[in-house]
Amino acid sequence: MEIIKGKVIVLGDDVDTDQILPGYAMAEPYDQLGNFAMAGLAGLDFKSVYEPGSIIVAGRNFGCGSSREQAPIALHQLGVSLVMAKGFARIFRRNAINIGLPVWAADIADRLKTGDLAEVDLEKGTVAVNGTVYEFTPMAPTVLKTLEYGGLIPRVRAELGIE
Repeated sequence: MEIIKGKVIVLGDDVDTDQILPGYAMAEPYDQLGNFAMAGLAGLDFKSVYEPGSIIVAGRNFGCGSSREQAPIALHQLGVSLVMAKGFARIFRRNAINIGLPVWAADIADRLKTGDLAEVDLEKGTVAVNGTVYEFTPMAPTVLKTLEYGGLIPRVRAELGIE
C-alpha cells in the first residue's frame, strides 16, 4: 500500500454514526450518501475544512452508535483517504475495511491540528507531520491486503478468480 498524504481534520471523542451520516440521509439514493457525510457533526462546518483526500483524526470510540454500514460508505464516497482514531466501534471498523476505507488505530489526535499535512505509511506504522515522525503499531497484513483490493468483496472475488 502506498503512502497516504492528506490534510488533517481533527475531531474529538465519540463521533457517532449519526454525526457521520445523519438518519435523514438514509432516505437518499445510495450513490449520493457522500453528499451528507459529517453533516450531523456539531461545532464544526466539516465541508469548510474538508478537501478531497483529507485524513480524519479523532479520539476514542469513532463510529459508535448505530451499526449502519452507510456511515463508512458516505466517508468513502466523499473521498476521505483515511480515518485515524484512538479507537473505533468494532462494527464501524469492520464495515469500513470491508468497503475499502482505511481506518487505523493511532492515538495521535492531541498532537495534530486541523490543517496539518500528514504522510501516513500504514505498513510501517508511521505518521509524518511538520517534520516529526510518530510511530504506531503497523496495520495488520491481512487488513492491508483487503484494502489493496478495495474491500472484502473485491478481494474474495479476485482470490476465487470470479469476475
